[in-house]
Amino acid sequence: MGSFRLALISTGGTIEKTYQTRSGELRNETSVLDHMLLRIELPEIRIERVPLMNKDSLDMDAADHAAIAVAAHRTATAADGVVIVHGTDRLAESGEATFEAGIPPVPVVFTGAMRPYELRNTDALQNLTEALLAVRLLDPGVYVAMHNKVLRFPGVKKDREAGTFVAGS
Repeated sequence: MGSFRLALISTGGTIEKTYQTRSGELRNETSVLDHMLLRIELPEIRIERVPLMNKDSLDMDAADHAAIAVAAHRTATAADGVVIVHGTDRLAESGEATFEAGIPPVPVVFTGAMRPYELRNTDALQNLTEALLAVRLLDPGVYVAMHNKVLRFPGVKKDREAGTFVAGS
């Protein structure tokens, strides 16, 4: 098997928040994805990083969701799979927008984290690793991969009480 071509789109979100020493806040200032990728064994994979935006998803609007959908479909034409790192609060909206734009020719997998990568107790690296594996195994479509499960759009929702995503009814 040859090298797998992956487009990795970053949009910000909790997974990429970093601690700002001057203000004492966690904010989307710089991407930590390159640091995360160095901690994972990724043989036979060529990653094209696509830094689309670096926002807390609570600050996203319909135009941002549309831009993410356009980027997903555009990069899907030249890749074997697409992973989108996204904030969990509005991930479902971007997933739905991507699904509504049509079935992509390759799997498009959203992921994120409930706690920033920089924190000791984080789900960030697990979720990114799961998305990187899922994108190689799934059929074309739009998905979210987090917390040891993969859900297919449409109808994915964030369950705030459980702190994860669930299939909608």
